[in-house]
Amino acid sequence: MGRLADGLDRINHWTGMTVRWFALAMVLLQFAVVLLRYVFGFSLIALNESVLYLHAGLFMLGAGYTLLVDRHVRVDIFYAAARDTTKARIDAFGYVVLAIPSMAALLYWSWPSVVNSVAMMEGAISVGGIPAVWLLKSLIPAFCILLIIQSVACLLRQIITLRGQAS
Repeated sequence: MGRLADGLDRINHWTGMTVRWFALAMVLLQFAVVLLRYVFGFSLIALNESVLYLHAGLFMLGAGYTLLVDRHVRVDIFYAAARDTTKARIDAFGYVVLAIPSMAALLYWSWPSVVNSVAMMEGAISVGGIPAVWLLKSLIPAFCILLIIQSVACLLRQIITLRGQAS
């Protein structure tokens, strides 16, 4: 189980290491947008939208990595003081009852919209923008799949923890 969890972790680790560069690209592009607009009086809608696309990619594709490194939002009023077995039970419950089913539902319900968008190569948000709304919409299933993969990896680790405590 540990090796399977490690393999699943590698998927989100690689994804996180790749999309982290989106943050730098966003800063540089936004700087270029501001420089072009306020210094040269020139603006491109596609350049503005590229910041939006990078932002969406960073957050949607980076969510699994965030779960991997345990930096997601958690209300830990009781969790912080709990024992490791209690934490493992809470986390396992969260993955089985909340995370995996909600991501599966989002994947199921968004899939027709994404397929339609890709099939018709849905165009730009604004006139003169990037003609790839289909690309933005395809981030939704990628987000779901990456979070399901990481939730399964984390669940396996919680099972290992609980089995180790039980023996």
